[in-house]
Amino acid sequence: MQHHLEVLQESNIVTTEGDNYGQMYFLSDRMMNNLDIMEDVAEQAGVDDDA
Repeated sequence: MQHHLEVLQESNIVTTEGDNYGQMYFLSDRMMNNLDIMEDVAEQAGVDDDA
């Protein structure tokens, strides 16, 4: 899982706060500013919000 989180961070999809075990992940400003696009893509792909 750590590898996938690092890939998301390198791709500027998430940012982190804290260190080591207490590190928390948040959507980056870039992702927050484009959530509408992500929701459109998910809807077109048939992704269920409740899944």
